[in-house]
Amino acid sequence: MMSMNAIETHGLIKHFGKRTAVDGLTMSVPEGSITGFIGPNGAGKTTTLRLLLGLVRPDAGSATVLGHSLTEFERYLPRVGALVEAPAVYPGLSGRTNLEVLARLGGHPRSRVGEVLETVELSDRARDRAGTYSLGMKQRLGVAMALLPDPELLILDEPANGLDPLGIIGMRGMLRLLRGQGKTILLSSHLLGELEHVADWLVMLHEGKSVYCGTARELLSQRVELVIEPEDDLQRELVTRITNAAGHAVTTEEGALRIACPAGFDKALDRQARETGVTNLTIRVEQPSLEQLFLALVKGQRP
Repeated sequence: MMSMNAIETHGLIKHFGKRTAVDGLTMSVPEGSITGFIGPNGAGKTTTLRLLLGLVRPDAGSATVLGHSLTEFERYLPRVGALVEAPAVYPGLSGRTNLEVLARLGGHPRSRVGEVLETVELSDRARDRAGTYSLGMKQRLGVAMALLPDPELLILDEPANGLDPLGIIGMRGMLRLLRGQGKTILLSSHLLGELEHVADWLVMLHEGKSVYCGTARELLSQRVELVIEPEDDLQRELVTRITNAAGHAVTTEEGALRIACPAGFDKALDRQARETGVTNLTIRVEQPSLEQLFLALVKGQRP
């Protein structure tokens, strides 16, 4: 049960020269959640993760991780496991030896090596040199490294990079298993469709700002997509005029009109159409994908 926040940020800002990578970011990550950290490349996801891990300092704003401020990173980092960008491995050493070296340096019990290899399903290739691993296998080795300290909070930046469909399914199962062990997972990705299968909390970023922070269920329930196949130009023009007046965009796909809008707008649209004498308007209500919802939010169409 989500009772408190493992991560909170308030007005977080980070500049690199004249470029603003994180622009007043306020967000939360509930304890015990799998939080999808969503946004296109360049939205500020990786910079935010680096701020949370103490790798760079913010220019303004504040944040807490596991109850401690960013200035107290030495107090919370031992309880955090992270994979940010490509994992750093010794290519001439086996996957197992890479983990054993890291475990020794971090003071973690050697028994953890076998456990994390099993968790990421890499046991059968553990004795092969890491330099022979595929991109997906290196990603799994990176996740294993992040799991060595048995962290309360796991931060993963694009962990599905290089994974084939079976690998992605395996990653989903692993994340659910880790959540079942009480871990909080912050999962960064630009693959919105993938996060739709696993995340129960969402933070959506655009140009360094949060455009949504809340449960996936709430977002998906608040917005729908209407599909209308107008019988003539009169219906097409009427639907477009009513929809635009309500502040929603109309797109056309194979002759059908598509409208991303709040749940319930279909009733308002039908009522207004009837008031003008159009009584045969057929409206189909569909559940939009996370990608469609994100694009609507970016355009300012908040739930």
